Order: sequence, then C-alpha cells, then structure tokens
Amino acid sequence: MTITLIVLVVAAVFVGALMRAMFGFGEAIVSMPLLALLPVPLQTSVSLIGLAGLTVALLTVFSGWRHIEPPVLLRLAVSAILGIPVGLVLLHYTPAIVITSGLGIFLIAYGCYCLIKKTLFRTVERPLLNGRGWVLPFGFASGVLGSAYNFNGVPVVVYGTLRRWNPDRFRGTLQAHFLISGVLVVAGHALGGLWTNDAFIYYAYSLPAIAGATVLGVFFNKRIPAEKFERYLFIIIVVLGILLVLPRSSN
Repeated sequence: MTITLIVLVVAAVFVGALMRAMFGFGEAIVSMPLLALLPVPLQTSVSLIGLAGLTVALLTVFSGWRHIEPPVLLRLAVSAILGIPVGLVLLHYTPAIVITSGLGIFLIAYGCYCLIKKTLFRTVERPLLNGRGWVLPFGFASGVLGSAYNFNGVPVVVYGTLRRWNPDRFRGTLQAHFLISGVLVVAGHALGGLWTNDAFIYYAYSLPAIAGATVLGVFFNKRIPAEKFERYLFIIIVVLGILLVLPRSSN
C-alpha cells in the first residue's frame, strides 16, 4: 500500500460519494469501476464501498424521511435480505474476471438505459408497475447486487422510474432504502469474511473525503443543471464499462 495508491483510492471514493450526494444514488456505479482499474483486491473494494455507502446514507437520510412509502420500504428490505446471501455466493465462487466483465456489461447497459429513459417514457404518464408484488423482484435484485457489487440502489432506481415517483418520494424512499440495505449489506460483508485490514485503512483515509463530497454534492445539487450533468455522467459510466470489458494483459 503506497501513498499514491491511497490517494487514488480516496479519489475514487470521493467521486462516488459526490455522485451520491448530488443525485441520491450511484456512488458504487462510479467508484467500483475506478477501483477495479487499481491494484486493489475485489473483496477489499466491495467492503470499502459498502462502508462508504452506509456512511453517506447516514449523512443524507434524515432530510427525506417524510417522503418515504413505509409499505414499499418494508417489502424492499425483506426481499433484499433474501438476495444478500445469493450475492455473497456469487462474489466468493465466481472468478474475478467474470465479475469484472459482468460489471462492465452492466454499466454499459445501465448507462445507455439512463441516457435514453426519458425518450422511452416520454409518452407514458401513468405508472408502469401498479401491482404491489412488483417491488419484490427489485428488492431481491437489490440484495444480490448490493452484497456482490454494492449496487443495491440500482434496482430501486429502475423501479422508482417505472413507478413514476415524484422527485421527493424518489429521493426519500431511495435514501431510506440505502440506509436499511446498507446496514444489511455491510453486515453480510462482515459475516461473509470480506472485511480486511486494508479496507478499514482505506475507509479511515476516505472519511474526510466522504464528508467533503457530501457537502459539495448538496451545494452543486442546488446550482448545477442536473439534466446536463447527469447526461455527461452517464456517458462516463458507459466509458468505464467499456474499459472494464476490454481485455487486459496479465501482470
């Protein structure tokens, strides 16, 4: 562990936390591929971003509590619990190259989806998923992706988009879910043996960056046109996904 590596890891965590503070989700989508480009073990990256995501959730959740939907949140939490062990098994028994390539393909698909979703749903004024049971597969996927990749928010983002949540409900429910699922995912990482000394060292160095990113994110959220920034950001996500799928020579 060198000073240069620590700085790069902290920078990756900072960029992800800034994304989360500005738009309410996405810190793992940004930080995980950046960490995958560094000589950091996958399990260390997963546990580090899990701890960082839980920290950001603790710093941001209180402002949106009055906008959450408790029944939806409860179903999300229960189904996420069922998905967490599946994600841990996937992480432990799937080769790192498969996970990294899968992560890249997922980022490309997700980034492209975010870029075209407004066009796709422009003519749709009513929710696409009306049944209460639809939340269960999205919660299960949140548990799987959360414990394996720390992408516990992505399925909920997709669900909220399909349900046509207004911004307040979207952000409030999402942040509450992040807090609950973050606790569950971090506990799953601990029980699954993913915690390492390096992860805690990186986390300790990252704490000031996480706090600073949260403050900056709230500041920028009120002053930068979100739609333009989101578009550029999702383009970057697609590029990062492409970098992850490209073959790399072994060291």
